[in-house]
Amino acid sequence: MRFKHLLVDGLSQHSDAALQGHPFPSGAHVLDVGCGFGDSTVRIAEQVGPEGDAIGVDCAENFIEAARQDASASHAGNARFEVRDVEWDDLGGPYDHAFSRFGTMFFAMPGAAMRNVRKSLQPGGTFTQVVWRKREDNPWLHEAELRVKSMVPVVSHEDTDAVHCGPGPFSMAGADMVSDLLTGSGFSRITFERHDCDICIGRDIDDAVAFAKALGPAGEIIRLAGDLAEACMDEVDVALRETFAPYLGEHGVWAPSSTWIIRAQA
Repeated sequence: MRFKHLLVDGLSQHSDAALQGHPFPSGAHVLDVGCGFGDSTVRIAEQVGPEGDAIGVDCAENFIEAARQDASASHAGNARFEVRDVEWDDLGGPYDHAFSRFGTMFFAMPGAAMRNVRKSLQPGGTFTQVVWRKREDNPWLHEAELRVKSMVPVVSHEDTDAVHCGPGPFSMAGADMVSDLLTGSGFSRITFERHDCDICIGRDIDDAVAFAKALGPAGEIIRLAGDLAEACMDEVDVALRETFAPYLGEHGVWAPSSTWIIRAQA
């Protein structure tokens, strides 16, 4: 909730590009995978109109509760939200289409999740995903990760019982790997469209540093290191401020970002 303004307003530029480039038709029934705060679900509900609907699913109950409250406040009566583990739970349907903005990169079993989404679709239905491209083209994440790695002890997932983000934000950056994954899950006619834009990663430098320390690859290193990271925080703060300084402008901290908009047919 602390960084909702960045997760919604910043990341929505990529989902807006996907929804504008390939709009869902009026009356369609659409599944939104890993809906988070539900803003993309509400946008889809508006696009399909009162004869259609959008169902947002996420494994985090707090996200779903926040999404329901926001949808109610915006009077989006054709947007609904359910707590679901996309890898294993019944997703309902059949849907005409499925969509995901940064909701498919953290599955422990991505093949199971892709098959489950395909199972929920009508034959011929489409699945549109927005995922991060390679690290080097998303420097606000990658540079912060490298700076933190140089100062904070890195604890591997195998050496801790702490909750971690699984494969990570760049797990679907490789087009060959993802197309193989989708083909093996029952999809065809797979296309990749690159989308680049600057996104807001902080209202100011302090906001950007706090965001990086809490979420993303740099935040995970800090979180998993626990007490070992605390001793390094002053040094980390200085390094991250240096990292983000080139992106600071009149309207906040804006950094380059790059995604794939992936479309596939069931």
